[in-house]
Amino acid sequence: MASFGILFFFAVTGLTLNHTDWFGEVQKVSQQKGSLNPAWLTAPAKLEIVEFLRGSHGIRGALSDFRIEDAQCAVSFKGPGYTADVLIDRSTGSFELTETRMGFIAVINDLHKGRDSGKAWAWMIDLSAVLMILVSISGLALILFLQKRLVTGLITAAVGGAFCYLMYVKWVP
Repeated sequence: MASFGILFFFAVTGLTLNHTDWFGEVQKVSQQKGSLNPAWLTAPAKLEIVEFLRGSHGIRGALSDFRIEDAQCAVSFKGPGYTADVLIDRSTGSFELTETRMGFIAVINDLHKGRDSGKAWAWMIDLSAVLMILVSISGLALILFLQKRLVTGLITAAVGGAFCYLMYVKWVP
């Protein structure tokens, strides 16, 4: 039962990933303009720029990229179902922010894949995988002790494994 919630989550998101066409989510894209202190751009003060953008525009997600070029800086933030990209003119300090929110299904799909979700969530995925392995092994161990169900249980397990393999060989390109 310890793994019920996470097993249920991965089962549901397995379906949502496999059938994205079932869920007609619309992503919301917003664009904003603004300006920041041009002194921060001479020798780019990355921390000040990032904190200013977070504080003044409510940007969330982890900083994924901060590129510095001659004429502009490009700053990107990413999170599950979320991106924010900022282009900053180094000579004037003016910037354009494009923020994309992709909806609940995209968020849970990204969490399923561990995309842009951080190290703590990666540990959660690993922990859930270990729990699923333990549940599977305990089920196999239990069938080994049920003499009346042993042969049918092992045959069922073998047929299930063979079926998956044949599906792969026959229909996976």
